Amino acid sequence: MPEHTPRIAIIGAGPAGIAAGHELLKQGFSDFTLFDSLDAPGGTWRLHSYPGLACDVWAHSYSFSYAPNPDWTASFVGQPEIQAYLARCTSDFGLDPHLQLNTRIASIHWQEAEGFWRLTAGDGATYDAEVVINAMGNQHTPLYPDVKGMDTFQGDSWHGTRWNHDVDLSGKRVAIVGSAASAVQIVPEVAGVAGHLTVLQRSANWVMPRRRKFYSESKREWFRRLPMLIKLTRWFQALLMGQVEHAVTRGHKRMEQFEQVVHKFIAETVDDPATRKALTPTSRYGCKRGLVSDDFYPALNRDDVELVASGVREVTASGLVTEDGREIEVDVIIYCTGYRILDFDRIDVVGSAGESLAERMADNPQAHKGIAVPGFPNYFFAVGPNGLVLNVSYFKTAERNVKTIVNLLSEMRSKELHDVSVKESEFQQYNDWMAERFALFSWGAPDCHSYYQNAAGHAPFLFPGNYRQYCEFHENTSLAEFDTHAA
Repeated sequence: MPEHTPRIAIIGAGPAGIAAGHELLKQGFSDFTLFDSLDAPGGTWRLHSYPGLACDVWAHSYSFSYAPNPDWTASFVGQPEIQAYLARCTSDFGLDPHLQLNTRIASIHWQEAEGFWRLTAGDGATYDAEVVINAMGNQHTPLYPDVKGMDTFQGDSWHGTRWNHDVDLSGKRVAIVGSAASAVQIVPEVAGVAGHLTVLQRSANWVMPRRRKFYSESKREWFRRLPMLIKLTRWFQALLMGQVEHAVTRGHKRMEQFEQVVHKFIAETVDDPATRKALTPTSRYGCKRGLVSDDFYPALNRDDVELVASGVREVTASGLVTEDGREIEVDVIIYCTGYRILDFDRIDVVGSAGESLAERMADNPQAHKGIAVPGFPNYFFAVGPNGLVLNVSYFKTAERNVKTIVNLLSEMRSKELHDVSVKESEFQQYNDWMAERFALFSWGAPDCHSYYQNAAGHAPFLFPGNYRQYCEFHENTSLAEFDTHAA
């Protein structure tokens, strides 16, 4: 083995960062540090703690393929279990000595003459690394509605992903702004605690029944004794998740079948005809993120809960004014309005020609196979633009991405290369291929307006295909696609 082994910095100790660390150790790399701004590993599952927070993917599938967990208490589990699992995996994988917690990396600048990245933390401390793996997740920076008066509200208010546990909602008039992923989990928890709950819905979402099942101790014991049961469970769940590709493909019959399931779910669980109509989406399935919940719709049947099919126009000292002019007085406002997706300005990254990554990604975020951008040597995304596949668990895509990255690092090591940067021609060819495919899917169609597309109409979030196609691209990845420089 060549003497030169690069120093590697991994930014983020969530699932993708942990997967990167595991793969590095597996392939013989030991000189790396996992930086995280929080006080424990887990990423989004450490950061967020709102009531009802849970994963909307089956627990046995939302796990590392090489670290099955027989102790999940249900088919879908909440934040405490997932964060504990990730912390346990960090230790079991031997990553604890590589952790540097409570360290927020503020800037990463390529030092051309020296040939390494200079990382600067929020407290001014600096760290140097030849390779950077950006493993920061997308569900981090809260997105608030762009309305006037938010700073004039006299009551308590916060974003759902930054929950204020010091405020007791008992008996209070609460407004939840939004009805998507976090809202469908928060609403059932607040309903019945608040004196009155108002849910503001700008547009309806596709909410599938979750059908959550709890595992008895005896069932968990079977999972422990017979690991093959977990493999069979994951295999069956993978078959079902595989149908999502067809359900979001325009013109495919599976899309209509998924839509019918939701229409039936609404009809069976929502009492009021007007509320049923308001909850029925007007978009096609998959344009907006598909959601799962057993108790969101039933919560809206309560006498002390009201669904208002309107967004917010203005916030006042005593409440809200909806887009259709209705004034609603409340004591607490909770914004369930999502995240800034692919917010590359969270860290000031400057590449080899003084180019800002944030500026390059501003209107048209792109990457080569979800992991690399020209002009940023030895800088990789664990899950970058279009580096996520919809029909599999996040863990599977992250594992596939970091395996490709570390394979490239191993190839660099064997050839005694110092740095690599993806060729502009390879980058453009790959992104041109994707651009021709976005319109095949509901989330990439021109008439779709959701967080899957940015303000410029670009769809930078998902890979336009299935996991098999994605793996074929990654299995054929090599340094032939990169400009290289010897050590």
